[in-house]
Amino acid sequence: MKPSPNMLCPCDSGNKYKKCCSKYHKGAFAPDALSLMKSRYSAYAVGDSSYIIKTTHPDNSDYTSNIKNWKESILSFSKQTSFLSLEIIDFIDGEEEAFVTFNARLSSGDLKEKSRFLKLYGRWLYADGVFIDAV
Repeated sequence: MKPSPNMLCPCDSGNKYKKCCSKYHKGAFAPDALSLMKSRYSAYAVGDSSYIIKTTHPDNSDYTSNIKNWKESILSFSKQTSFLSLEIIDFIDGEEEAFVTFNARLSSGDLKEKSRFLKLYGRWLYADGVFIDAV
């Protein structure tokens, strides 16, 4: 799906996409792990598989050199899923490592995760995450 620049950003910031996550999808570096996490959620929502791949740490278990299959997998997930809302529960900032706990409301159900981000060569990347059971 090609997102409209004037639509509300999927990250639930209340801002238009063009004034929010779009700048990261177009190449700007996220200034912190929280911004990266929100922009990754938005990338899934708009089907921007390239952004997901480029912001994934090479040590992540999903990371693969088979970019074609990886992109197809991300796009399939994005097309089959409605991204309903994003709630940030906690953000622990750090110089080289940071954590964002969030609840993503998806058409398939809630996804609650504590994500870990690492800074590599001055850029934040998604390293891994732990799913948290709904209480």
